[in-house]
Amino acid sequence: MAIDQTSWEAAVQHLYEDGFAFIATGPRGHEDWRADVLAVMERAVPDPRGWAGLDDTANDRSPEHPAVPFCRPSFREDPSRPLTPADVGERMHEIDRASAENLLLAITEDGCTLRNLARFTESFEELQGMARTLLARYGDAFTCHTNVSSVGHVGTLDFGGTSMGWMPMTYYGEDCGLVVVSDTEVGLFWAFGDI
Repeated sequence: MAIDQTSWEAAVQHLYEDGFAFIATGPRGHEDWRADVLAVMERAVPDPRGWAGLDDTANDRSPEHPAVPFCRPSFREDPSRPLTPADVGERMHEIDRASAENLLLAITEDGCTLRNLARFTESFEELQGMARTLLARYGDAFTCHTNVSSVGHVGTLDFGGTSMGWMPMTYYGEDCGLVVVSDTEVGLFWAFGDI
């Protein structure tokens, strides 16, 4: 699937404009992709293509806390401790492409559920096409990682279940996200719930 800036930005805007989200892509500059994830979380790198994402948390960050709201699990004891690649690795696991497509739709609002799609006028297939547009930016050979878990097969998220869980990456009461890793880019798609 060939995509361009206009179609990718339109999909980001349409899917996440009513949510509370952080959508950003950075360059892949390290052997360990987790270091690249941290650079994107800290807003330390620009989008390599100059494409627009979303950062509904931009006003919460400061020079002392550039990665806000992303933080260590012990943020309540020491909020100034930045995340490390190991922290990212401990909270993320790889998922398959179909799960990633559904997760992109589930995080359009808090709750991490496909019931969030009821607010859209488009069909599920049309919304799924937008999720595929988002993923197409990263080419054909990419991996997907998330902090979200469900009861199901390894590498597959089961959105038919009643409960989704997540490993906290922020200080919000809920944070569900997807990291897409290609040879040249790393993309973050994150949604937040109430504190």
